[in-house]
Amino acid sequence: MTEPRTPVARLIGGTASLGGRPVLRGVDLTVRPGEVVALLGANGSGKSTLVRTLVGLVPLTGGTIELFGTPFARFRDWSRIGYVPQRTTAAAGVPASVREVVASGLLDGRRLFGPGREGRAAVDAALDAVGMRDRARDGIAHLSGGQQQRVLIARALARRPDLLIMDEPMAGVDLRSQEVLAGTLRGQQEQGRAVLLVLHELGPLEPLIDRAVVLREGCVCHDGPPPRAVGQHALPGHDHVHPHDDHTARHAGMGLLS
Repeated sequence: MTEPRTPVARLIGGTASLGGRPVLRGVDLTVRPGEVVALLGANGSGKSTLVRTLVGLVPLTGGTIELFGTPFARFRDWSRIGYVPQRTTAAAGVPASVREVVASGLLDGRRLFGPGREGRAAVDAALDAVGMRDRARDGIAHLSGGQQQRVLIARALARRPDLLIMDEPMAGVDLRSQEVLAGTLRGQQEQGRAVLLVLHELGPLEPLIDRAVVLREGCVCHDGPPPRAVGQHALPGHDHVHPHDDHTARHAGMGLLS
């Protein structure tokens, strides 16, 4: 009998609060190697907060996290995780070129690949993966929203992660960028990498999703095959921007972006 592989991420009984308000209420989540998991739910259900706990941007008030079988407090190999935050909290106003933004993905308090040949190759491969290599010298501020999102994905891919976490990657992007994102996700799947996606609805990514976890008011209400009705939560006028996201990112002192 084949031994089960160690999950790349595991949250057990996770609770978290923002501004004194409970957001996660005893959440269990497991992401296995090579699995593509969609985290779904209405605005305010706790989706973004959950993924931010996994990368150390929001501290748990209860429960435990393991990354690649290591307790969170002892985990140090952040190069194994690529994190794509919501575009609205990461790309706006950045005075840098596309290449510089992607290259910043090789930094994590210390240089992972260095400025030499290996680092340049990693950046080029990531830009190729999202179809942005021809815009490498352009300023990111001059790109469309969808193109900025593709650059942020390339930044996460540059570190060649075993787990890719993306927070609302489809929000406000054009059809071309949606197609590129689907192709990028397919490529990660083919390479056996795990992906955790925060989505408002499945859309064109539905064929690539192995499992859906649906949150409602900070609790898991579904964990299994993607439910067809989930797309109905994406009602017109729903806001994809969460004002607390900037606050938590700025004040986080531990984890992936520290």
